[in-house]
Amino acid sequence: MANNNGTDNGFKPNFDLVEELTWRGMIHDIMPETKAQLNKERTVGYVGFDPTADSLHVGSLVPIMLLVHLQRAGHKPVALVGGATGLVGDPSGKSEERNLLSVEELNHNLAGVEKQLKMFLNFDDSPTGAEMANNYDWFKNMSFLDFIRDVGKHITVNYMMSKDSVKSRMDTGMSYTEFAYQLVQGYDFFVLNKEKGCKLQMGGSDQWGNITTGTELIRRKGGGEAFALTCPLIKKADGSKFGKSEKGNVWLDPEKTSGYDFYQFWIKASDADAESYIKIFTLLDQPTVEALIAKHNENPGAKELQKELAKQITTMVHGEEGYQKALETTQNFFSKDTSELLRTLSPEEVYEAFSGATQIEMTREEYNNLQGYPHLFSGATNNLICKSNGEARRKLKEGALKINDKKIDESSEFNLELAQDKYAILNFGKKKKYLVIVE
Repeated sequence: MANNNGTDNGFKPNFDLVEELTWRGMIHDIMPETKAQLNKERTVGYVGFDPTADSLHVGSLVPIMLLVHLQRAGHKPVALVGGATGLVGDPSGKSEERNLLSVEELNHNLAGVEKQLKMFLNFDDSPTGAEMANNYDWFKNMSFLDFIRDVGKHITVNYMMSKDSVKSRMDTGMSYTEFAYQLVQGYDFFVLNKEKGCKLQMGGSDQWGNITTGTELIRRKGGGEAFALTCPLIKKADGSKFGKSEKGNVWLDPEKTSGYDFYQFWIKASDADAESYIKIFTLLDQPTVEALIAKHNENPGAKELQKELAKQITTMVHGEEGYQKALETTQNFFSKDTSELLRTLSPEEVYEAFSGATQIEMTREEYNNLQGYPHLFSGATNNLICKSNGEARRKLKEGALKINDKKIDESSEFNLELAQDKYAILNFGKKKKYLVIVE
């Protein structure tokens, strides 16, 4: 039987969520009594997603996995998309104010984000079925005077100034819009608490100040209680930023990051990173993960850990078919008989064999202009390979360019031969590979 907060009497979780997140390395800060709350009753918890693009990226997988584990444990997840907050700005962890979106851009982005979240969470009608929420729904008719009267008076300026996200910007300055952001996000928590019985907000550690403002607003304005849990910001073992490849963000949208490139991002993880990532980004249980790590340590060169990591996440995001295609493309690209494949396969089979790869399309005119001038390859490919023709010249001198397994340098008589009069495989360095398509 459910009480009027939407929770079930006699509830028993499927597992202890805090313990599960702890062994996975996914807890940075947690409010007292959060664990007791999660073990006491089915709890509605939410994570907010920032719709600054029409696709989420791999950095978004961390908060997504928080919601996935919440649902697996028997609780109810809410994914909040910031239709209203996307129109302002969040200072958390940022050194400068971000560009604001138009309503049209925002609505386009929201549709893409919602579609992707439904890939990970079960949105059925069960007690644990996930829900979407959009904070534009409660802000669109709220005036500024309503906001400062009903929300602003409950939180002091001293309290807001104490937040690290604000203090870190005092030297460089910040707008009132961004200063007030924590009140806006705090009001989200208040509304979800009031309307959906939401008692838990989760997010990255840079959101701790905003989240606790929400718990404070619930206590002061509504007289209720709420809880908070954050996970660490994921960084690579060498301290560099997580979620970037040579081409920028690694997106969840296959139109932005192909299945092959997505798979390659994970397969290239260092041993230390793979050991961390497989706990955070997969649903493999602790005994399985520990066994994989032990097996990997026996023979690190086999990269069993990276292979399983890449398999699990690529399947989750791109499906089994997408994973198999990425694996096949990888095998084709790294085979010793790439040229033979191009010669013997039909045009349709070539495209299918390398369809997971990043593709470079060029016109017949651009292709003809390249003959004898390999350093112009950069411009013809819209700088996908090198940032400039000067960089292309330097790389050619280093012998970094291969066309259909044939090494090309600046002194070579350059002739870009096409298989089937249409295709070529471009190797740039040891790891960058492209399918060139001449139309």
